[in-house]
Amino acid sequence: MDGIDIIDPRFESFVLANAPLEKLAEGFRWLEGPVWFADLQCLLVSDVPNNRIMRWTESGGVSVFRQPSDYANGHTRDREGRLIGCSHLRHCIHRTELDGSVTVLVDRYRGKRLNSPNDVVVKSDGTIWFSDPHYGIVTDYEGGKREPELPANLYRFDPRDGSLHVVADDFQSPNGLCFSPDERRLYVSESGVPFATDPVQHLRVFDVADDGAQLSHARVFHKVQPGFTDGLRCDEDGNVWSSAGDGVHCIDPSGALLGRIKVPYVVSNLTFGGRHRSRLFICGSHTLYAMYVNRRGAERP
Repeated sequence: MDGIDIIDPRFESFVLANAPLEKLAEGFRWLEGPVWFADLQCLLVSDVPNNRIMRWTESGGVSVFRQPSDYANGHTRDREGRLIGCSHLRHCIHRTELDGSVTVLVDRYRGKRLNSPNDVVVKSDGTIWFSDPHYGIVTDYEGGKREPELPANLYRFDPRDGSLHVVADDFQSPNGLCFSPDERRLYVSESGVPFATDPVQHLRVFDVADDGAQLSHARVFHKVQPGFTDGLRCDEDGNVWSSAGDGVHCIDPSGALLGRIKVPYVVSNLTFGGRHRSRLFICGSHTLYAMYVNRRGAERP
C-alpha cells in the first residue's frame, strides 16, 4: 500500500486501501494542538509561530479562529465541551467559555510562573493534566525568550478547588500526553532538552492509581525512530498513534510497532475526528493532512 509500512500483519486491518493521505491546507509555519469539535464539525489547530488558531471545516476550508492566540499550543475539551488551551506567551492553561470569553485557570506553581505549557488532556473526573517544558521560552519564535522559573514538570490541575500538583518531575522535557481508554495508563512523550547534542527521547508510560490522582511505575514504553514522539492519541482499542519524524507510527499496548503512515513532513501532532472518530488529522509541519483509518479514536471530550 503506497505510503503505508506494514510492520505487523495486524496493521493491515487498521488502514484502508482506498483512503489515501489527503492534503487539507498548507501555508502555515508550525501546526500543533489539533482538537476536533464533533458538535460543530470543525477542527481547531494552532499555527504557533504565527500566533493564531485556525479552524478547518469540510465545507469551508481554513479560516482564522483566533488571532492573536497568545502563542497557543496544545488543546483539548473539558467535560462541558469548553476549549482548554496551553499558552506560551501567558505561561498558562486557559479555558474558552461558552460565551467566548477566556479564563486563565492556572499560571503559577508555588508563586513561580509556569514555563510554556505544551500539551493538555482532561480526565473523566474533570482534572486537567498538562506538560510544562521550556520549548516556548528558549527562543522568541513561539512566544518569547526568558529564563525559566520552574523545572520541566508534568502537572495535574483540579478546577474544582484550584489545586495544582506535580505528578512527575523527572523529565528533561515532557511533551505530548494522552490517557489510555480506561484511564489506567498515562502516556507521555519525552522529547529531549532543546539544542542538546544527545537528548533523551522516548515515549514513557505511567500507571494511574485507583484514586486517579497519582502516577507510579514509570517506564520507557517505546522509542520512536526516526525523530521523536511529540503529540499522540489512543484509539478505542488502546493502540497509541504517535507523531514521528517520518509520519505517524501505530504502537500496540505492549509497546510493539505495528505500522507507519508516511507523511512528507515532520509530524508534530495528530487527533481523531470526523463522524465516527475514524479520520486521523495530522499536523505535518506547515501542512495539514487527514486520512481515514479503520480504527476509532478513544472517546474523549
